[in-house]
Amino acid sequence: MTSTLQPASMTEAEKRPGRWLALSVLVLAVLLVAVDATVLGLATPYISEDLNPSGTQLLWIGDVYSFVIAGLLVSMGSLGDRIGRKRILLGGATVFGAISVLNAYATTPELLILARALLGVAGATLMPATLALIRNLFHDPRERSLAVGIWGATASAGTAVGPIVGGFLLGHFWWGSVFLINLPVMVVLVLVGIRTLPESRNPDPGPWDLISVVLSLVGMIGVVYAVKEAATHGFTPATLAAGLLGAAALYGFVHRQLTMPTPLLDMRLFRKRGFSGAVLADLLTVLGMSGLVFFLSQYLQLVQGRRPFEAGLAELPAAVGAVAAGLVAGRAARRFSVAVVSGGLAVVGLALAVLTTLGQSTGYPVLGAALLVVGVGAGFSFTVTADVILSSVPKDQAGAASAVSETAYELGAALGIALLGSIVTGVYRDFTGPAGTPEAAHESLGAAVETATTLPARTSAELLTAARDSFVHGLHLASGAGAAVLLATAAAAWFLLKDQKLESTG
Repeated sequence: MTSTLQPASMTEAEKRPGRWLALSVLVLAVLLVAVDATVLGLATPYISEDLNPSGTQLLWIGDVYSFVIAGLLVSMGSLGDRIGRKRILLGGATVFGAISVLNAYATTPELLILARALLGVAGATLMPATLALIRNLFHDPRERSLAVGIWGATASAGTAVGPIVGGFLLGHFWWGSVFLINLPVMVVLVLVGIRTLPESRNPDPGPWDLISVVLSLVGMIGVVYAVKEAATHGFTPATLAAGLLGAAALYGFVHRQLTMPTPLLDMRLFRKRGFSGAVLADLLTVLGMSGLVFFLSQYLQLVQGRRPFEAGLAELPAAVGAVAAGLVAGRAARRFSVAVVSGGLAVVGLALAVLTTLGQSTGYPVLGAALLVVGVGAGFSFTVTADVILSSVPKDQAGAASAVSETAYELGAALGIALLGSIVTGVYRDFTGPAGTPEAAHESLGAAVETATTLPARTSAELLTAARDSFVHGLHLASGAGAAVLLATAAAAWFLLKDQKLESTG
């Protein structure tokens, strides 16, 4: 039997005037987050050179934002349902801009890690609020699908704008400048959002339960930290303790939500096959792609020797493909079934498999074509799953449901960087350099490149060749693992979503 995700009735009179202008403000918030996420990877070699972080610190710089945001998304989405989504969006954007300045002027790895964590607190307010406001602005299912497509396309465009603008800035200024590009976007978002965004909230929200907030934060951070440390250093008493604490906190969170009269997150949402299938697909897809996303900029710059601006342009096909696919995804899902998600995921998996053939001198046509295919598949899939999740819940719960979607995304990113990133890092550290290679060169490829500048020419060339070969080998393994995850996720998505359909008419 075919399941319809959201029955609805809609008249033209109920369509909110100015909704498309309001959408432009929401996509600015998405752009803010997307640009911040992508410029970090581009700036990583410069951060390595300036702050000299260890390999572990470099991974923390990359994933602490995801740890914190994953732990707080559900809480912040629920808070927006209670105090107002417009209020939490504009307040969060203001804080996001201010904390970006702290990131830009960090002087030690520890300070940058702290600044990234604080940025995660602010970022947790943005994404759930944007999707929840879309759910409340667009009542017509077809219009909502287009709005979600534009929302997703903007996120993808941010992945292109970030590296290109960041590459330009890195070519002329210090690495901290890549964080300062958040400020003009934030200013426009707040000033225009005050005038155009409608306020919306749950009319009967119940209390915001602080115990649930703490349990969610401790649980997510504890579990993800344990996975990360186990992947990097193996199982230790501290790692096991963190994992057990996190698991216990998450169990307590779920139990508390099931027993509260007005929970922070209605766990009954997961009984809907479409909702739970879409969330699982998002989590595993991002997990499988994270190793590529985090290490691609290092490959382009430190292995192939491209300048930052050139490296940013090289990543453009992925964003172009995602934008194009996102704009047509809703129409395709309505015409056929939301199970078309599985086709997009399979395409991404095959493209990741192609990347296992990369070498130091691989020509750009191979890489560019693979990135274009990754973008098409990912943009198509993420747009449809976001629409499924929004369509599965009442408007009053849109913030919490959107937060579940974003939590899956951020948790997938954190786990992907932890697991696949640890594969790359572990393989890289074992490379055999020429006699006299400093131990610091084994910490990261950026450290090896910096160390090579202090060595005699012949020794420097041997060190760079060995280090780059080892890094590329690690990237092969991470891409292969990611491909396996994506292909398995494609199969699971087919079975979970094959009977699901989006409502075609308002």
